[in-house]
Amino acid sequence: MKSWIQFIILLYFLLGNLPVSFSQIYNRRDLEGKPDPQLSQKDNDFMDRQDKAFLDTVQSILAKCLPTVQPENRERTMAKMLMDAVFHDPYAAYRKPVQDFFHARIDQVIRELENTKVDHGVRIWKLYNMAFIARTKSVTIAFDLVSGITSGSEDFAMTPNQVEHLVKQCDVLLITHRHEDHVQKEIAERFIESGKPVVATEQTLKNEQVYSLIQHPERSFDKMQHLKVHQNTLVVVVLPGHQMKATDNNCYLVTTPEGITIAHIGDQINEGNFISDYDWIDRVSSKYKVDVLISNCWTNDIYRIVKGFNSQLVMLGHELELGHPVWDRVPYWGDEQYLELNYSKLKASKYPVVVTIWGESFHYPPKNSN
Repeated sequence: MKSWIQFIILLYFLLGNLPVSFSQIYNRRDLEGKPDPQLSQKDNDFMDRQDKAFLDTVQSILAKCLPTVQPENRERTMAKMLMDAVFHDPYAAYRKPVQDFFHARIDQVIRELENTKVDHGVRIWKLYNMAFIARTKSVTIAFDLVSGITSGSEDFAMTPNQVEHLVKQCDVLLITHRHEDHVQKEIAERFIESGKPVVATEQTLKNEQVYSLIQHPERSFDKMQHLKVHQNTLVVVVLPGHQMKATDNNCYLVTTPEGITIAHIGDQINEGNFISDYDWIDRVSSKYKVDVLISNCWTNDIYRIVKGFNSQLVMLGHELELGHPVWDRVPYWGDEQYLELNYSKLKASKYPVVVTIWGESFHYPPKNSN
């Protein structure tokens, strides 16, 4: 009860007592990659101290309140709301407490990958944006791995050393589409230099030298393709998705040697007059068994997508991508007016939903896995 009251007090001071001048300045659109010179050093120092206090509290709560199927622990929910408050500062990526927090979260993933063997089922780590790493007994798969450089701050992004450690722990990189918050040329190159396959759409990195070394499998609802990964073979179906009409978005169904199928659908979205992808989305579960569905949190009619895949577990991503404007950094509190989302319907349904943050993992143990 005491910690719950503390959280309420913290949120009250953050959301209700910001100086008017600060709010006005931070709503400006002419951001130049650093705190606005009109903001006093005293105010900047205060914001840094506040971010550190909030993020230290977040760290302590997350350490004892691990990810779980919704509904989750109240303290954990409030910790994520504190993150919303910190990361909706347009200059968040340029604040040292924020940078330290993010680097600590990635270091946690690296330590766990270096020390975790999965004997049963699959463990899935969430990194930045839609970057997830899934490990079974035989293989470690990276999806949409990026450093966070789209935040605009090199000091926020993962360090080259962190990226090197992550690439070393993975066997293959699957990239859903061409947008920079989902693909990073240097990371794709590092996988290929390490002799590890990279898979993407034909639109991805098209004008880069690395393009010819990337695999571009057929996008087909009905075709099961084989991807050689060291001594193992993955069965991959590349569902022909889109982020609106102009951007091809590979929705991957990946079946590991243990028989576990993971779906990662990147920035799949059907909107306006372009809704043809529902023709296959509605039929996924009639043809394929899906254990885990990883979806972006902001796709419209997420409930319909989840019903189509009918997975045993749903994991969400893309919250608080700092390269987006503040209004487009989807919050953990679930802004249902944004794209007319229907999270409430999904979370009240029969489908198990797990919401993680950067650095966290969740273990899924299907009964029929080896």
